Amino acid sequence: MDWGTLVATVSGGFLAISGTLLADRLRQRHERDRGAQERRRAVYIEFIAAVGRCHTRLRGIAQAQDPAVDPDLAARAAFDEAAVQRVVGTGATHTSQAFHDAYHPYLDRVWAYRTAVRGELKDRAFSPASFGWDAWDGRERCPVCRGELTAGA
Repeated sequence: MDWGTLVATVSGGFLAISGTLLADRLRQRHERDRGAQERRRAVYIEFIAAVGRCHTRLRGIAQAQDPAVDPDLAARAAFDEAAVQRVVGTGATHTSQAFHDAYHPYLDRVWAYRTAVRGELKDRAFSPASFGWDAWDGRERCPVCRGELTAGA
């Protein structure tokens, strides 16, 4: 009996089985990681969309200034414990300096969050257009930044 052939056959079989098991384990890990990444991405998008909805509600309260609606209660319902919420709750209009001073720092924090999400996901697919916006900070739509501060607001 030729021991060399037997050793080569057993070694080759061991290497083939080991390679197959390693490849399968790596594939399973990749699928698990991809699933986790997809779940994280879905949560991030859901969070960003919720922040966007809250932002829209606060702007609506600030713009409407409906005397039948208590702006403090409406703002609390829209978003609790935020600078924009407190400013809108005092009755500030969307063109007031107080709203402006709270609004842009809020957008800066949201932008920092988006940047962190993109960095973690290593995904550059997130852009302002992904959420229906022209830019991250909204300054092109800001009446204060454009010098349209209304008198007496």
